[in-house]
Amino acid sequence: MTDTPPPLLDARALAFARNDEPVFGPVDVVVEAGEALLVLGGNGAGKTTLLRVLAGLLDAGGGQVRFAGRPVDREHLARGICYLGHQHGHKDDLSTLENLAFAVGLAGPRGAVDLEAALAHVGLAGYEDTPARRLSAGQKKRLALARLTLSPARLWLLDEPYANLDLDGIALVNALIAVHLQTGGAALVTTHGAYAAPPVRTRTLELAAAEAPR
Repeated sequence: MTDTPPPLLDARALAFARNDEPVFGPVDVVVEAGEALLVLGGNGAGKTTLLRVLAGLLDAGGGQVRFAGRPVDREHLARGICYLGHQHGHKDDLSTLENLAFAVGLAGPRGAVDLEAALAHVGLAGYEDTPARRLSAGQKKRLALARLTLSPARLWLLDEPYANLDLDGIALVNALIAVHLQTGGAALVTTHGAYAAPPVRTRTLELAAAEAPR
């Protein structure tokens, strides 16, 4: 009999509070390899905070997190997770190509590396020497997506990945997620809009604003 592999991400009773005011939780978050989880909720529900906790950028106020079957620490999270937030993390004075080279140097490559092909894949061919600060908001998002495709991380944490993108860009995000899942990865995606419908195995998690205990 073949053992069933553990979920890629398994967070139980996860909670976070700021200044003793609850932001979200307790909530269970389980993501299997080959699956996308859409995190829905209105403003103040804690969607961005949840992703930042799972990325190891904020300390949870309660709960346990396991990644690929083992308890996590920040170093373990850094190796297995790639977080794309509202701030893309580009170096403004570096070119698009230099930004990708810098990212690969930090995180390591995902197989064979062709930085120019990665830029072309997201619609930035011809911008190899353009400083990041000269890009439009949509182009900066596309550069972040190129960096995402080069990451070796199995779990993508994507906070509003459709923001600042036109319809072609939205289709690009869905295509990137689909390929990532087909190769054994997983994605956790927050969204306000109706475009978060990648053609992959998808579940939803609805976050409601936490209430302070009475």
